[in-house]
Amino acid sequence: MSIVHYWRALSGIAGRELLRFLYQRERFVSALVRPLVWLFVFAAGFRAALGVAIMPPYETYILYEVYITPGLLGMIQLFNGMQSSLSMVYDREMGSMRILMVSPLPRWFLLCAKLLAGTLVSILQAYVFLAIAWAYEIQPPWQGYFYVAPALLLSGMMLGALGLLLSTFIRQLENFAGVMNFVIFPLFFMSTALYPLWKIKESSEILYTLAQYNPFSQAVEAIRFALYQQWNWTALAATAASFLLFIGAAILGYNPSKGMMVKKGGGGD
Repeated sequence: MSIVHYWRALSGIAGRELLRFLYQRERFVSALVRPLVWLFVFAAGFRAALGVAIMPPYETYILYEVYITPGLLGMIQLFNGMQSSLSMVYDREMGSMRILMVSPLPRWFLLCAKLLAGTLVSILQAYVFLAIAWAYEIQPPWQGYFYVAPALLLSGMMLGALGLLLSTFIRQLENFAGVMNFVIFPLFFMSTALYPLWKIKESSEILYTLAQYNPFSQAVEAIRFALYQQWNWTALAATAASFLLFIGAAILGYNPSKGMMVKKGGGGD
């Protein structure tokens, strides 16, 4: 197989995801409603409770809305990753996944291409959210909009890989909602998306430990620092390591001879 075949497959998969996204406008709206509600409604109450505080990485007095904006970007990518896993389950039930997997291209490449396509959609949603936040006078340095792109790509790939891994365990659409809630809410609320780590430690040592080692926390911190023109190398490394772990397990799960698909009687589709 030549590089042209790989490129055609990647562009075809990415184009399909983009068209699906454009035709499913409610998916786009719902992806923005959740973080906007947190930004415009809940943040007011949280800020009143917390007051203003010194928040890393910019080490100056800031509003709570500014602090949680990176966490809400992570929320967009987290829900998009779960949405991508839902589409994988749906495609498997409808049979289109079988057509994709019997392609002569390597299975790992096809899965990574689908993962990348979903991540690009989540990045588009994240920048629309940043534009709305900018109109709300949450305006990081303009260079931060460029710095944050690699962090969004890495975090989106990691969370998408987690969704891809979950799709190997979910055989029916009816079971998806319960599994999604079981994963999303612990990841989001036991993280630094809404509160800084030092504030969590004041409340609970157990919650502090869970938040510290939560891969979603690392993704949020990578985004938070990048948005303000800094690199949190520890968070980036932890996010990259989580991505490699999740995508490796997902590729194994979609292996018809070794993965969960054969164990559950799903064959190679």
